[in-house]
Amino acid sequence: MKKALLVIDVQNEYFTGKLPVTYPQGSLDNIIKAMTAASDQHVPIVVVQHTAPQQDSMTFRKGSHEWSLHPAIEVQSYDYLIEKNLPGSFTGTNLEQWLRERSIDTVVVSGYMTQMCCDTTARQAMHLGFSVEFLSDGTGTLQISNAAGTIGAEELHKAILITQAMRFSKVLTTEQWINGLS
Repeated sequence: MKKALLVIDVQNEYFTGKLPVTYPQGSLDNIIKAMTAASDQHVPIVVVQHTAPQQDSMTFRKGSHEWSLHPAIEVQSYDYLIEKNLPGSFTGTNLEQWLRERSIDTVVVSGYMTQMCCDTTARQAMHLGFSVEFLSDGTGTLQISNAAGTIGAEELHKAILITQAMRFSKVLTTEQWINGLS
């Protein structure tokens, strides 16, 4: 089994922008721990950066401070940077080709938001034949309110993890994942 760690959308938008991630506490620290362990164990790291396709977008506007990678990610080493415009990291990118060229068969999902880009990427990966590991405390979300209703961050996060574990991913804590590397 050859793995790659995906670090999805760990951008300032989720810290100082319009979409501050609130659950679970410590998710950024766990993402950094996963990146450090992956680097130490020679597991390739792919950083994914979301860009709004509309130049006047209220979020993820290319070149804005909020669009930029979080400073804690910028200083980490990684193997590849992908820019995407939709929730799935495989859509409109060369991620699948990059992984297959390196004989990677398992992707490890970390980043933001649990229910959007992380969930979509995990489902896409499984549909493409990759095994998927999903870091339960290395992903995160926030409370959502829209025309369909309101859901708290913890409840939303848990619902996605439970759904992922049903079919799409092996859901692990960051510590469990790191312990499995050695």
